[in-house]
Amino acid sequence: VVKADAYGHGMPEVARTALEAGAGYLAVALVEEGIALREAGIEAPALVFGGFFPEQAPFFVRYNLEATLYSLENAAALAEAAKRLQKPAKVHIKIDTGMGRVGISWEEAASFASKISQIPGIEIVGVYTHFATSDEKDKSFANLQLQRFKLTLKNIISQGIRIPLKHAANSGAILDMPGASFDMVRPGIMMYGYYPSFETTESVPLKPAMTFQSKVLYVKEVEEGTSVSYGRKYITRHKTTLATIPVGYADGYNRLLTNRGEVLIHGQKYRVAGRVCMDQIIIDAGPGASVRVGDDVVLFGRTARGEVSVYDICRKLNTTPYEVTCWVSNRVPRVYENQNKAI
Repeated sequence: VVKADAYGHGMPEVARTALEAGAGYLAVALVEEGIALREAGIEAPALVFGGFFPEQAPFFVRYNLEATLYSLENAAALAEAAKRLQKPAKVHIKIDTGMGRVGISWEEAASFASKISQIPGIEIVGVYTHFATSDEKDKSFANLQLQRFKLTLKNIISQGIRIPLKHAANSGAILDMPGASFDMVRPGIMMYGYYPSFETTESVPLKPAMTFQSKVLYVKEVEEGTSVSYGRKYITRHKTTLATIPVGYADGYNRLLTNRGEVLIHGQKYRVAGRVCMDQIIIDAGPGASVRVGDDVVLFGRTARGEVSVYDICRKLNTTPYEVTCWVSNRVPRVYENQNKAI
């Protein structure tokens, strides 16, 4: 799953790496993301999760993208595009088994699939659902969704409709629901090295792929009682060293980490002092600190000398790794490593 710029990691690069490692399919949320894959020269099968408006139908056919389908109106638009462009529109029928977001109701799915199978120009290549609680310890609702999906598949197949790909498992289900694998699984956050929640098992060892880094921009000595950043939310308690780092909330360092965030310099953690600005943060490095301009700063991630854990940020802000990595904006350069060498 490489939607949302591969969860902040860079969609084209991650897509190529995943395919080289053996992935057979890619998935994105928007048709625009699918087009970006094609324009980057990536021709692997690609499913667009997020649905579409009828006027977007031609893009799926033109760029050989597989559409998520759950309405007859969209089916008609795809069929018209297929006729005009003289190539089939490939679709995955989305079944709502309890997520309540998009998808045809599981009770109506067999009838819907029958209608879709009779529309010229539309090729059903998959049927899928999405779990709402697979990342929770209590799997009772996820198991109910799974049973609904299995029953729906049985009803569709009993009508003589062929389903090449049946899929349901997101990261939580891959880890904890082996019976949900079917023909294909959809690793999202786990592909980037994070467990989807604190409640899933760690049955597969994961290593975070991203380290968010910067460098010290400016260092100065200040006296006791010096106010720091907007709103004067931090006042120095003694003579100390302040260091400015050119990263702020516009880069993906959340403003809620004001006076709470930690960074790593030379293997030592330092607390963010004062409000996170749009483009900068300040740390209190303490009196006589050895911090210098140009020193590497880890905002989150691992190095040989320590770690600022994404999970710690999640605990502080009551959020998930999905959100933390997606915060990292596109003005932050991505540097990719292969066997510890930048590429």
